Amino acid sequence: MTNIKDSFKSSFDFLLGAGLIVTAMFFMSMPAISYADTLNRQLQLGMSGTDVSALQTFLAKDATLYPQGLVTGYFGFLTKSAVSNFQSRNGLDAVGRVGPLTLPVLNVQMANGMASSASAPYISSVFVNANRNSAAVSWNTNEYANGVVYYSTSPLSTYERANSVDVSGNTAMTDTGFRTSQNVSISGLQANTVYYYLIYTTDQSGNVSVTWPSTFQTAN
Repeated sequence: MTNIKDSFKSSFDFLLGAGLIVTAMFFMSMPAISYADTLNRQLQLGMSGTDVSALQTFLAKDATLYPQGLVTGYFGFLTKSAVSNFQSRNGLDAVGRVGPLTLPVLNVQMANGMASSASAPYISSVFVNANRNSAAVSWNTNEYANGVVYYSTSPLSTYERANSVDVSGNTAMTDTGFRTSQNVSISGLQANTVYYYLIYTTDQSGNVSVTWPSTFQTAN
């Protein structure tokens, strides 16, 4: 008959085989992490840190996303699967990596915002002034960045890569200067039409941030 000691050994061997080394001392010494923390960098398989712990803590709140609920500070295959589940639920490509498209969605749900120390530019104060055949899109960032507005009469499709996002639709480029306030003019639009758009910004270090796709409507 299998005793408690044998059962524990089997469980530990399974975790060790999966590349997860978890000790009781680690969990006892690890400070409590609020799921309201924000993520300040992109995360993927093999990375570690307190932000990975914060991500795991948040995902573990929902057993349908992360049934194992391990908070190890290491981005392993179980965390990758949980991130994929989160992306599927939120209409994102289930790539299992927290890239520039997933990052702002997680931050909104985790903390309703982003810390000012984030490495990627934080986009705020988005405003659209739409006329009959044109529109002006403006926004601010917490650091110097340039930006692009993607727009289309059809819903925008996106694909998240390691340090960029592929986006469908037309584009209207800003000037080449890096600024904290941007204003992009879009011309040649159809009257009385709903347009889908998103803002794509890049800072001077190449860090990327995008907004969640939204809509505006031109006048009659």
